[in-house]
Amino acid sequence: MQGKVNILKIIPLLSVGLLCFSLVFPSVSFAQTDTAKKLKEVNVSSVTAPKINSIAPAQQITANDFNKYSAFNVADAIRDFAGVNIIDYGGIGGLKTVSVRSLGADNTAVLYNGVQLNDAQNGQIDLSKFNLNNIQQITLYNAQPSDICQTARAYAWASILSIKTVLPQLRAADPYRILLGVKGGSFGLINPYLQWQQRINNYWSFVVNGSVEGANGRYKYKQNNDGSDTLATRQNGDIHAQQADGELYWIKSDSNKFNLQFNYYNSDRGLPGPVVFYAAPTNQRLYNTDYFIQSGYQHIAHNSLQVLINTKVSQSFVHFIETGVYNTTGITDEHYSQREFYQSAAIAYNILPAWKISYSSDLDISGLQSDVYKYDFPTRLSLFNVLATDLYLGNWRLQGNLLNTYITDQVRTGTAAASKSAYTPALIATFLPFGNQDIQLRAYYKSTFRNPTFSEQYYYAIQPRPLKPEQADQYNLGAVYTRNMSGFMDYITLSVDAYYNNVKDKITYIPTRSPETPSVVNLGKVEIKGLDAVFKTQFNPFYGWKATFAANYTFQQALDVTDPTDLYYLEQIPYTPKNTLALNAGLSHNQFGIYYNQVVSSSRYENSNNTPEYYIPGYSVSDASLVYKFHISSFPVMASTEINNIFNKSYVIISNYPMPGRSYRFTFQITI
Repeated sequence: MQGKVNILKIIPLLSVGLLCFSLVFPSVSFAQTDTAKKLKEVNVSSVTAPKINSIAPAQQITANDFNKYSAFNVADAIRDFAGVNIIDYGGIGGLKTVSVRSLGADNTAVLYNGVQLNDAQNGQIDLSKFNLNNIQQITLYNAQPSDICQTARAYAWASILSIKTVLPQLRAADPYRILLGVKGGSFGLINPYLQWQQRINNYWSFVVNGSVEGANGRYKYKQNNDGSDTLATRQNGDIHAQQADGELYWIKSDSNKFNLQFNYYNSDRGLPGPVVFYAAPTNQRLYNTDYFIQSGYQHIAHNSLQVLINTKVSQSFVHFIETGVYNTTGITDEHYSQREFYQSAAIAYNILPAWKISYSSDLDISGLQSDVYKYDFPTRLSLFNVLATDLYLGNWRLQGNLLNTYITDQVRTGTAAASKSAYTPALIATFLPFGNQDIQLRAYYKSTFRNPTFSEQYYYAIQPRPLKPEQADQYNLGAVYTRNMSGFMDYITLSVDAYYNNVKDKITYIPTRSPETPSVVNLGKVEIKGLDAVFKTQFNPFYGWKATFAANYTFQQALDVTDPTDLYYLEQIPYTPKNTLALNAGLSHNQFGIYYNQVVSSSRYENSNNTPEYYIPGYSVSDASLVYKFHISSFPVMASTEINNIFNKSYVIISNYPMPGRSYRFTFQITI
């Protein structure tokens, strides 16, 4: 809190000051008696609890922890977060999306260095496409990030997954840093990667990354639904991907900086499809070529006026092909081309030292072309404008904002959907009941508005679909306790948040006779009641050893409350477990560390009708990793070994998409 002094932060400084005083004062005293003593050197260090500067609930993982959590991509890195449900179709190249607090992947925005990754076609970002080689930290915000000087579109979502890439921290004496690494293991995985950080001068620097990924994707799974309990091999799950990105930074100070970035991704992968007994496996392939260029400029003047400008241009090509289809040609061959132009500007100003206001405005133009039968070739113009305020009142911190979203479509053929506009508010508050940061109470209300995606609105739509926007009202009440300690324990942190989400006009797919022409409708109402609990601690079990432990628990009751006469009224919505628990433990000594992770999920259903034929049993999966850091000559080296699904459990997350059994992954990285 501004204007407050945290006594816990002062304690280490006082300790150092007292130590210096004790060294100086005795020397003067003893000099008077002609006595001299040599004191032993004392190292003073302190460990503080990990803390995120956020007014709303937030969870974070940094690059230092990726190996500890056996994470290979962004989806792996966040799977243990409370309130998170990773939708995973299995395999190393399988589609992976995230649903937060049962609101669906379409209600979570993914920010890449502050700018949203947009998929106007499907509205979902495949998190398996982002490896961790160039990522510094990943933060999940419920509601929105705390800094009110941000893009307007960041206010529009129920939750935000923020990805921050590596920022060079180089000196004139060490003007460059090169990381060379390779990962390999089960499923034929081979993943070499390179990172080059370069300091140009006092203000300019850049980072360039490149990686290649290849895997055959074949893994054993237990085929026991037919009673045979035999092992089968997953087919058509191979992936061949190339990725390159670069960032150019100009940083004059923390209040005056600029960045320019590009990102390129190309992949050719098989889609193994569901396991259906007595049916031939699918032969589907997906080709992606994506790239974007974005830039950002931030300036904070001496009078506290803050300016933030972001620009982005992106292009995405998708080619889907399937053979052996029962149609006139025997093949499905579809091409999609999506283009986006995005411009954002935000300003903020401190009216008083404890009162800040901001205004943000975004423009997004997205267009989609396809050779799908009778496609409408839509182009969408989206405008976002938001007013926000951030106020400190004693032990209170209050934030509020009002967002206007305006969306209009144009089509080359057919009929465009009607234009839509909505005002969605948010109110967030925190309170320090004892005037310090140890205990914090928090609450928020937020309204969101989700427009149908291009696929929902236009894919095989013989006539315009009369879809309403999906609306959600979110309520959250929680508390956080954080305590820094000395001695056996370094810190302890505990947070508990209870929430209620009310979703209206939820957009959903309903299968029809032809899988190519689904029906998209507004389902009705969903009520979600949940509880997220997070516990973290670090302690010193032996001299020179560090131990960490974390537990994240989630309870979610997500019920369909559309129509009391429906068979599935007051039943759990599909693929939503009621209970999820993630446990993480680690033990480290100097350069050596061993870590264990376990995810336990209760049962769920693949259909809104919670009957035995749609039942999916719960599962418990354990991973472990061993990390060792050493030097070859003067070059730092990191080597790790990971064992995933240690006990070779057979389970599924999506019905008929078996997950891999036990697998191994090895990493070797050297820094020059």
